[in-house]
Amino acid sequence: MIKVKKEGVLLNKTDLEFENRGILNPAIIREGDKVHLFYRAVQQGGHSTIGYCRLDGPLSIAERYEKPAMVPEFDYESNGVEDPRIVKIDDLYYLTYTAYNGYNAQGALAVSTDLKKFEKRGIITPHFSYVNFIYFLEKGERVNDKYYRNHKFYYHQKDIALNKELLLWDKDVVFFPKRIKGKLCFLHRIRPGIQIVYVNNIKDLTKKFWEKYFIGFKEYIVMDPGINKHESK
Repeated sequence: MIKVKKEGVLLNKTDLEFENRGILNPAIIREGDKVHLFYRAVQQGGHSTIGYCRLDGPLSIAERYEKPAMVPEFDYESNGVEDPRIVKIDDLYYLTYTAYNGYNAQGALAVSTDLKKFEKRGIITPHFSYVNFIYFLEKGERVNDKYYRNHKFYYHQKDIALNKELLLWDKDVVFFPKRIKGKLCFLHRIRPGIQIVYVNNIKDLTKKFWEKYFIGFKEYIVMDPGINKHESK
């Protein structure tokens, strides 16, 4: 049996504007004796950026940026870059995060060769409305009824978005740290479950890919809510 020792809080929020409300949900990757943390930094008002710190060993903070390592640059992430995850595949680091513009939450990707400079590759999850998602879902095998009951959530979001384009929420993208049978694989979350995707190349994630994916959606569901009350949503 593996024994886990709790060491307590390692990082706290600071008085710096970009992280004066809270820090949470870090992406962590180890290179030799160095541990790199990319964390969600929340400022007063709720907007998020991604902060960075480096540990020498498991607990010693050797470096911590006083400015965000990643900030919103595009309309699709105007209200925050959130909840990073990171892996290294071959010689490239894949940092995924949730891009939030105030009403849409979508999975985005940035890549790096040195953990310092990241190139944003944009949204990699489907650019579909909830109605279009259901349209293709109903062409395939029936899945958990909760996928069909999310309309209330999206109607509520419409009240927030007003005349904006409201899209299917697809969050929590995380890649496996190596190719599997030559393919890039990642987990993602379309309410209420967790699904898997595997492609030869990121460029394969086209509209037609997602249409076919949703028709065969049941095949790609890794985990759905059970009967437990804490999984009811």
